[in-house]
Amino acid sequence: MDLSAARWRKSTWSGGDGGECVEVAGGPAGVVAVRDSKNPHGPVLLCGAGEWKAFLGGVRGEAFG
Repeated sequence: MDLSAARWRKSTWSGGDGGECVEVAGGPAGVVAVRDSKNPHGPVLLCGAGEWKAFLGGVRGEAFG
């Protein structure tokens, strides 16, 4: 999938000290792309919009704590 024109944004959950930074971008057809902001040319995780919504619900509910 070509994400060269993707508009990446840093997650509000990312740390302000430069560590633990996650960026997300919307892709075509409801795909959400996730990457490590410290490695922008590294691997990208792709998931569907429904999966992303469920993941965010788990994070907000502290299911991964």
